[in-house]
Amino acid sequence: MSDDDIQQHLEAGQSPVAGLSPPTAGRRKRSQSLHKALVERIRILITEGDLAAGARISEVDLCERFGVSRTPLREALKVLSSEGLVEIQPNRGARVAAPTLEDLRGLFGVMGVLEGYSGELAATRMTDGDIARIEDLQAQMIEAFRAGDRHTYFYINQAIHDAILAAAGNEALTLAHRGVSGRILASRFNSHVSLDRWAAAVREHDTMLCLLQMRRPIELGQIMRAHIMNKFESIERDLKQAEETSRAPRHPGELIHE
Repeated sequence: MSDDDIQQHLEAGQSPVAGLSPPTAGRRKRSQSLHKALVERIRILITEGDLAAGARISEVDLCERFGVSRTPLREALKVLSSEGLVEIQPNRGARVAAPTLEDLRGLFGVMGVLEGYSGELAATRMTDGDIARIEDLQAQMIEAFRAGDRHTYFYINQAIHDAILAAAGNEALTLAHRGVSGRILASRFNSHVSLDRWAAAVREHDTMLCLLQMRRPIELGQIMRAHIMNKFESIERDLKQAEETSRAPRHPGELIHE
């Protein structure tokens, strides 16, 4: 605190020592806000594939991009590492985690159970206002589907699942869900879903909404679990097809200019 700051506190009838606390608290609050924002921005880069699975994370590039020093950036990477999104290697820096197909199979299996349970709880605990909010989100999601806007669809879809989880009102479930969901978001966002599968997912959401409105917990839990596993099966087909394509013999003409 400068001499001018002390003088201002004295003129206001305040103790200079007491005045030390609010600025300190303010700085701490700003630091926490920066930290949360940085974690979220890097999480979005990973989810949307701007930082691809297995890619090395350049601290210099991200510091320049976000206008921050390395200290808050490294703290953010530690958080993402604890969530399984980033792997920090001693003396080698950080990389985006690259889950294998078997990793994803296990993660989606757990997520299916968690989503199913959240549906069972939410069906009996959601207020009419909560359901009205889901109805509104559902209408927006269908608009995005009809427009072929996968980006908007993805985030509205995520908001629906988050709203159901919140309505479940189970802190332990929320923590477990958070520990798994971040690790599969990138695979969900970047998978090349066929139009038929996309339409089927929309129909599944229609069924979910109907079951919420009718307060049918068991059936809702079942469809939500199936919904997640159907998504995994779509991702599995996508990954296997990509693997087969990469192994396919190349036409000699493709090698001429290499």
